[in-house]
Amino acid sequence: MAEFWETNFSEKREMWGLEPANSALLTKNLFVENAIKKILIPGIGYARNAQVFRENGIDVTGIEISKTAIKLAKKHYGNDITIHHGSVTDMPFDSNLYDGIYCHALIHLLDEQERKKLIQDCFQQLANNGYMVFTAISKKAHTYGSGKFISKDRYEIFEGVKMYFYDPESIQSEFGEAGLIEIREITENYPFYLIVCKKR
Repeated sequence: MAEFWETNFSEKREMWGLEPANSALLTKNLFVENAIKKILIPGIGYARNAQVFRENGIDVTGIEISKTAIKLAKKHYGNDITIHHGSVTDMPFDSNLYDGIYCHALIHLLDEQERKKLIQDCFQQLANNGYMVFTAISKKAHTYGSGKFISKDRYEIFEGVKMYFYDPESIQSEFGEAGLIEIREITENYPFYLIVCKKR
């Protein structure tokens, strides 16, 4: 995966533009309403989704597997975002607890054990009464069932990209013990779920 993302960011640079994802705007509202001040973004990319939080006085730390993406983040947003270089599968990168965690369009790229570990690692780094928000692709996406079958609801869509497609049952199964409080259908480039958890 490291090589895949490094190549993609090297060739396509700011491939999603500089506007934040819909889910980043929704999550920003949730975080502002709940006075969240310090967040972690696993898979921060070139930090396009970080800006909307920073503009609202929220301190952002990121994790990113691609050195090129980290350079792009620094080019656009300066050096005052801490970004740990490495894979989210190697969390934690620091011993901090965060009031909020926002993880966009990443969890569905992992296998079952990696997804389980990411949820647990994020939940462990979440402060009490903190919120974590994940977005994940839905089975309603037109790409569901296309490509090479890997395992139940998981397909290799194109070379090097294996995707797990979620429905409410699989969200409940994977996030149920991590303080799951809301599942909402949203649209990014594809039908997605916004998954909200709270640590009580």
